[in-house]
Amino acid sequence: MSIPFALARDVPSQDENPLQPENRQMNRSPGSLQENTLRPDEADSSEALWAALREVNDPELPISIVDMGLVVALERREGTVALKLTFTAMGCPAMEMILDDVRARLLQEPGVEQVEIEVVWDPPWTPARLSEEGRDTLRMWGIGL
Repeated sequence: MSIPFALARDVPSQDENPLQPENRQMNRSPGSLQENTLRPDEADSSEALWAALREVNDPELPISIVDMGLVVALERREGTVALKLTFTAMGCPAMEMILDDVRARLLQEPGVEQVEIEVVWDPPWTPARLSEEGRDTLRMWGIGL
């Protein structure tokens, strides 16, 4: 198994990681902590979209793209889901595969008719974007953090 990036040894604590469930709010960038102003039905829909994205794994590592911290923002506007994704490196060989997998999985969700994906490089991916579950999975596979 190749590892497409170097993992830093100094990662934020669970309290600092914006991808931890208690720190994550729907429809926002994992790096921000703005208030969730969604109606309950919108929040339920967004939660289902995050759950769907947790089923999309990085093809090179046994970890979801959500736990990997690749999802920067997610928004649903009626039948359209718009999301911003980042990657661990600009030359990521799995980029197209991940984009196809994300699009295919989100189109399986009720009411989703279109998926718009924007690849962004700001904020850059760093190991700090890994969720605690993601870190645990990588440690279990012998990948040092």
